Amino acid sequence: MPSGGQRKHTISNKTRKRPGKDLDQIHEDLKPEKAAKLLQQEVDYDLPGNGQFYCIECERHFIDEKTRQLHRKTKLHKNRVKTLKEVPYTQAEANAAGGSGFFPAITLKTRVELPKQPEIPVLSEGADKN
Repeated sequence: MPSGGQRKHTISNKTRKRPGKDLDQIHEDLKPEKAAKLLQQEVDYDLPGNGQFYCIECERHFIDEKTRQLHRKTKLHKNRVKTLKEVPYTQAEANAAGGSGFFPAITLKTRVELPKQPEIPVLSEGADKN
């Protein structure tokens, strides 16, 4: 037995061997037509809950609806939803960052346009004496 509170195995085999889908793949699953298909899966006796209770964001199957609702209140699920709010990078953005291909220069001025301020007429000194 290791001494000093050190553990021999710190990472579970489940997290090490089964990394799951990437965030961009989960973004694809969240599209309405694909999400409807994932939520209305056929009965599969090999999956927990026969494959009927699935969390799309975390890509997990649950035994029943109560367990899935409890899962949605956990920190793990809330953090996953928070990370999925970011828009994934596209291949065109990756090419632009790598410098391959031709892309117009993107500057701060072209991205953000400030609202135009109304022009205030300036009166000259001669106009005030009327």
